[in-house]
Amino acid sequence: MGSYFVNELTVIDVKPSASRAGLVDLTVTLWCENALPGAERPWELLRTGHLNHTGMWHELAPEDRHAWLSVALWSREYQSQGKSDAPAGQVFTVDGRHIVDRDTFYCAIGEAINGPGGYFGWNLDALDDRLRGGWGATTPFSLHWDFSDEARTQLAKRVPAGDRELALFDLLLEIFKERGCERHPSVTARCCGRTAVRGVPCSPQVKSAGVMPSACPGGHSTNSIR
Repeated sequence: MGSYFVNELTVIDVKPSASRAGLVDLTVTLWCENALPGAERPWELLRTGHLNHTGMWHELAPEDRHAWLSVALWSREYQSQGKSDAPAGQVFTVDGRHIVDRDTFYCAIGEAINGPGGYFGWNLDALDDRLRGGWGATTPFSLHWDFSDEARTQLAKRVPAGDRELALFDLLLEIFKERGCERHPSVTARCCGRTAVRGVPCSPQVKSAGVMPSACPGGHSTNSIR
């Protein structure tokens, strides 16, 4: 169902198991960076098959949101069994109404691409890697961000960006752009997974949409993000 990396494992007690003859119960101490407080509920929902509809993270307390994302990450292999990445050309809709901070953005985009409890990054570096393709999406794919104006207001906190500081919302748009997504008020973002190159002619359909002339290497034209 899922797994964590652990170390500094020490057995402090061994006794016959009450479950079945021939077994023993161990009491151990260990160190695990990724087993976060608050992860019990999403693990239990996953174990019982009740992590089955969108929006289940909406009411989480702020301290539990990162734990939700940790379970999404460490259970991804289990959740994706028998599933293929969505085909190229797919449009994924991110619902911005419940995005109030960094973690809720990652909850929303993970759910948009991989369904309930889905993972598509839980920090900026991981998001950048996922936009290259895989992890549920095949490039080129499109992101349609609904209620992005509300999200912009919530993601106004300034964060480091190299030798600068940017509002988190603007930094996210910059990452989208670096992965081949241009911003425009009325169209979606088309991500080819590779860095956009200025000066490459747009395809006719992108020109007609009024998007700035930028395209992905290999001929994948970029659209924009709302």
